[in-house]
Amino acid sequence: MENKKHIVVVGAGFGGLQAVKKLAKDKSLHITLIDRSNHHLFQPLLYQVATAVLSPADIAIPIRSLMHRKKNVTVLMDEVTGIDKENKTILLDDKKISYDFLILAAGAKTGYFGKNDWMKYTLGLKNLLNALRIRNKILMSFEEAENHPDRSGELLKYVIIGGGPTGVELAGSIAELANSIINDDFRNIDTRKAHIVLIEAGSDLLPTFDRKLSVYAKKRLEKRNVNVKLNSRVLNIEDHKIYIKTPEGEKIITADIIIWAAGVEAVGLTNTFGLPTDRQKRLIVNRYCSFDEYPEIFAIGDISDFKDENGKALPGVSAVAMQEGRYAASAIIDKLKDKKIKPFKYLDKGSMATIGRKDAVAEVLGIKFTGFLGWIMWLLLHLFYQVGFKNKVSILITWIWSYLTFGASARLIQESLSEEEKQSLLYSLDPQKPVK
Repeated sequence: MENKKHIVVVGAGFGGLQAVKKLAKDKSLHITLIDRSNHHLFQPLLYQVATAVLSPADIAIPIRSLMHRKKNVTVLMDEVTGIDKENKTILLDDKKISYDFLILAAGAKTGYFGKNDWMKYTLGLKNLLNALRIRNKILMSFEEAENHPDRSGELLKYVIIGGGPTGVELAGSIAELANSIINDDFRNIDTRKAHIVLIEAGSDLLPTFDRKLSVYAKKRLEKRNVNVKLNSRVLNIEDHKIYIKTPEGEKIITADIIIWAAGVEAVGLTNTFGLPTDRQKRLIVNRYCSFDEYPEIFAIGDISDFKDENGKALPGVSAVAMQEGRYAASAIIDKLKDKKIKPFKYLDKGSMATIGRKDAVAEVLGIKFTGFLGWIMWLLLHLFYQVGFKNKVSILITWIWSYLTFGASARLIQESLSEEEKQSLLYSLDPQKPVK
């Protein structure tokens, strides 16, 4: 290892794993992969954990099991606290690690556009702990309504703020749970009368999709009794209350459960790096996913702000992170060989979102799909990109069973996790804000 160049990768998300996978093929390199969690999380399916379709183990896999055959990769479960850029050293909780190249891929957390006091009134969805909290809240709401049917109207009201893919998929999945999966399990209430509200500030759902797909998604959600409110900007959030401004004026919506799916921001540690950041605390990178003053440092995925040739920031989706991860690894290898590197260029292969059983919208290489065909494509693509053979099989079996039986197999209401369990099992929240 003495003569090997040392590359440190921070974050084992989509971008970080792709970078390590490519770098590890070069045996002349030594790679250290650092993550504050011990698992890689398949975030696109978090909402299925939140709505009791999948279990946490279906969408998470230990990082060490992914890397155990890559002998030139060292995995550290640790906390990054800063970077000494001049001395090319990364600072951890109780030690320092030197690097020749550094790839920052630490991801994002739920963002509230500066209104952080809204956090205590809402539930975000960026990690397993968030998903389990939402699942417990939703399942408990049905149990409480069964015990108090006279209050079922207020107990079975769910508001999702944000009409992007996460909000659309959550709204559709909660509607499916209430309308088709558990509707025969209760005696005192009709779960199909659950009231689901989806709030979007813009004029369309799925604003980054083709408008025809956005319109289709809205119609299909409304067919599932989801109340979609467009052009509705959130003014304030209090305990069980959302104040919104609509074209008709200001309104107040009450709900027992409020889920925030409206925005994300880079993890808080970017403030300690001494590198340029945007309003969402993302690291502003150049055309090489790097920094003019520190070309040996790369930032990829949700932690970075990369603008294309038209000056438009790339979306925070897994496809961007994966392509940037592979690019950063290739750029490092080319730099070591004294080859000229080309600027990063994102190839947009399309977008997709599921609305419910046998229904999704997808645009792949310019071709648009809706309904059952879109749903099949969504299933196959998410299964293909899921990491780990065991996870693929587990998810496939669960999906087949759910399709045949209209079942959701993960409907366990867990007792509150202890502080130790929260920290050790699901420690993927902002490290600067202790789990409560």
